[in-house]
Amino acid sequence: MPSEFEEGLLVGLLMGEGHFGGDGRQPQVTLRMHVRHEAMFRWLERTFSGGKLYGPYDHGGRHYFQWMARGPYLRDELLPVLQRRMSPELDAYSFQRFEDMCSRYADKLQPPSPPDESRA
Repeated sequence: MPSEFEEGLLVGLLMGEGHFGGDGRQPQVTLRMHVRHEAMFRWLERTFSGGKLYGPYDHGGRHYFQWMARGPYLRDELLPVLQRRMSPELDAYSFQRFEDMCSRYADKLQPPSPPDESRA
């Protein structure tokens, strides 16, 4: 379990540098930064291991890593952290992007329904 500090650091990174969106089928949270921040990405990989680290990439003169959270990890692990820690008082713009993602992909961000035991 990440500490309060680790959760706060992640939320700060995502509010400042992250993207809350999706690919039209599923929501995703993405953090893309220059390769000089590799140590931070390695920390993310260790601390929030349900996300996936991609890169390093070299496209059009840009050198970066990209960390992404999707699927059950986003829904079950990261979303509750973001809901607890983000607020419009901290950053209205980032909070709105997060809220927009949650609205757009509400069906994908709901916990799965328990099995219907009446059919057993």
